[in-house]
Amino acid sequence: MTQVENGHQNRAAGPGRDGRRRRRRAEQMMVPDVEFTSYYGRPVIKEPVWEVPDVPAYLFFGGLAGASSVLAAGAGLSGYRELARVAKVGALGGISLSAVALIHDLGRPDRFLNMLRVFKPSSPMSMGSWLLIAYGPLAGAAAVSDVTGILPAAGRAATAGAALFGPAIATYTAALICDTAVPGWHEGHREMPYLFAGSASCAAAGLGLLVLPPAAAVPARTLATIGVPAELTAKRLLLRRLGDIAEPYESGRAGQLLRAAELLAVGGLAGAVLGRRSRVVSALAGASLLAASALTRFGVFEAGVATARDPKYTIVPQRRRRDRRRGMN
Repeated sequence: MTQVENGHQNRAAGPGRDGRRRRRRAEQMMVPDVEFTSYYGRPVIKEPVWEVPDVPAYLFFGGLAGASSVLAAGAGLSGYRELARVAKVGALGGISLSAVALIHDLGRPDRFLNMLRVFKPSSPMSMGSWLLIAYGPLAGAAAVSDVTGILPAAGRAATAGAALFGPAIATYTAALICDTAVPGWHEGHREMPYLFAGSASCAAAGLGLLVLPPAAAVPARTLATIGVPAELTAKRLLLRRLGDIAEPYESGRAGQLLRAAELLAVGGLAGAVLGRRSRVVSALAGASLLAASALTRFGVFEAGVATARDPKYTIVPQRRRRDRRRGMN
C-alpha cells in the first residue's frame, strides 16, 4: 500500500473514532445524578451508646439544678425567701438526680471517679465532671443551711458560689453532646447552649410556680418570661442552621416530643402571666414548664441519635462542604 493510500485510509477511520468518542461523551452527560447510598445502607458513624432515659434525664436535671441556683440567689436578694428556699432544695435534688442518672448510665460509680483522674480543659466530659464535683457540695450546703438555719453566713456564701457555677452546670451538657460526631448535635454547637439555657430557665421557673402561691413566686414568673422566648428562639435558629439535618427534629418521635414541648412552654408562659391571682392556674403553668423542659431534652437526644443512625445526615453535608471548598478554589 502506498503512502497516499495509507493516508486516505487513516483519514477515513479518524472521523469514525472521533464520532464514537463524541457519542460516548453525550451518553455520559445524559446519565442522571446518582442518589445517595452507603455501604449496604449501614451507618457511617457509630450510634451513641447512651441509654434512655438515663442520659436525657441527666441533661434535664442538670439544667434544672443550675438554673435553680441562679434563681435562688436572685430571689434571696429580692426578698422572696420562700422561693429562694424552694430553688435551693430544687438545685440540690436536681443535681443529685442528675448524678444518679449519669452513674447509672456509666454502670459503676468508679467510672465517674475515674474521670477525675485528669483535668483537661479541651474535654467537655472532663470539665463537666469537675464542675459537678465543685457545684454539688455548694448546692448541698446552700440548701441544708437554709432549711436548718445552721451557719447562715456559710449558707449565703454557698448560695453565691452555686449561682456562680449555675450557668455552666445548665449549659455544659450542650457542649458535651455537641463535641461528638453526631451530625444533629455537632452541627448545632452554636445554638445548643442557648437552647439548653432557655430550657433550664423554664424548668427552674416551673418548679417555683408549681410549689408556691403566685404572690411568692414573682421572680419565677419573670424567669419564665425570659426562658420561654429564649428557648423557642434558639430552637428556630438551631433548625435554620442545621438545614436538611433538621429533618429528625421535625419528624418522627423526636419531632413529636419537641412539638409537645413547644406547646407546653407556650401554654405554661401564658398560664404564668395570666394566673397571677390563681393558685391553680399558676401551678398548672409550673407543671407545663417543667414538662416542656424535660421533653425538650428528650427530643434533642432522640433527634441526635436519629441523625447518627441514618448515613445521609453524615455524608451529604460533607459532600456539600467539599463542593463549596472546590468552588472557592
